[in-house]
Amino acid sequence: MSIIKLPYGKDFMEANIPDSRLNAVLESNMHYYKPKKSQEELVVEALENPIGTPRLKDIAVGKNKIIIIASDHTRPVPSKVIMPLMLEEIRRGNPNAEITILISTGCHRGTTKEELISKFGPKIVEEENIYVHDCLDESMLVKIGTLPSGGDLIINKLAVDADLLISEGFIEPHFFAGYSGGRKSVLPGIASRTTVMYNHNAEFIASDYARAGVIEGNPLHKDMLYAARAARLDFIVNVVINAQKEVVYAVAGDVDLAHIEGRNFLNSQCKVQSVPADIAISTNGGYPLDQNIYQGVKGMTAAEATVKEGGVIIMLAKSNDGHGGEQFYKTFQETEDLSKLMEGILATPREKTIPDQWETQILVRILLKNKVIYISDTSDEMIQDMHMIPAHSIEEALEKANEILGNKDGKITVVSDGVSMIVE
Repeated sequence: MSIIKLPYGKDFMEANIPDSRLNAVLESNMHYYKPKKSQEELVVEALENPIGTPRLKDIAVGKNKIIIIASDHTRPVPSKVIMPLMLEEIRRGNPNAEITILISTGCHRGTTKEELISKFGPKIVEEENIYVHDCLDESMLVKIGTLPSGGDLIINKLAVDADLLISEGFIEPHFFAGYSGGRKSVLPGIASRTTVMYNHNAEFIASDYARAGVIEGNPLHKDMLYAARAARLDFIVNVVINAQKEVVYAVAGDVDLAHIEGRNFLNSQCKVQSVPADIAISTNGGYPLDQNIYQGVKGMTAAEATVKEGGVIIMLAKSNDGHGGEQFYKTFQETEDLSKLMEGILATPREKTIPDQWETQILVRILLKNKVIYISDTSDEMIQDMHMIPAHSIEEALEKANEILGNKDGKITVVSDGVSMIVE
């Protein structure tokens, strides 16, 4: 019997799987990668050796209004490590700079003060100017151009008015943008809902190139990089983190060149080969990425890449915040026929994309091929409304999976952290 600990919220669940059924446990090498320097030393080294740009302290000279785009409460970016060093580097070159930290919520809800304190620590929240982006606040949005795909590029006014725009973030596999980080700070990070909707259209999401680890030919990435350039995002600090959310690698400099360097490192650690199985168990890596069902879809895509068609996906995501998207939830709640739902989504013009359509599209894609058993702390009714099967333990989920498959001997592949790996 193999006992496997899987992240769930801020804790773990144990899976007890007979050795005869266990195909493989897919893990990122990142879990075992040990940098030779501390988190702070890695970030400082990146700041001192930027890729494709001068040092941030030199770029900051003469710049009065400096905006630092930072991730929101849904991303485990170790800002307590990164942000103080970025602020120090800026003020080394320009002690009198007017600095604002712009929280890139994209289309998420606003980040609360408590969440800001958890993210940055009380000192930065008390002493620095922080503004939380709102994708619907027309008074704070400005059109700066047209995306390669044809959509309006509308972003936060603070970024447009900045003398210097920079960002912090982290790089991990992203289930349709290829990778997080870099250019995503602008689109979707500080873009208007109109712009995000157009970029996340059904045609792009359906592309075979809109997958984790894919950049070449990815239509969403093309728009995102263009948006970052158009917004004059001149400098980024991006990190790669381990399962403990600690910095193990850092890059700084040009929004594309530094990001490429970070992606190359990530690829060397997190690409794994799929091991097809009747049952695939996946997670979202625990808190803060498994707070709702919406985010949980990401971890399902890793299981999708290794489960046999007609098999069962068991997804662990605490989902203590519920569904994570009202329209996302209602679409499933009001739908009986998933095939017709998919037909409707694929027929939707780019400019008619609605909130959360992309997440709906990906979940429907998965559900049309596989049954999904969803382990969470949210209500069974909500899970059932979303055409999934509720469970509250791995043992219960496996029993239900056995019933669906009609046998107790189905092979199982475990994806220990579905958002930190590229399953090929």
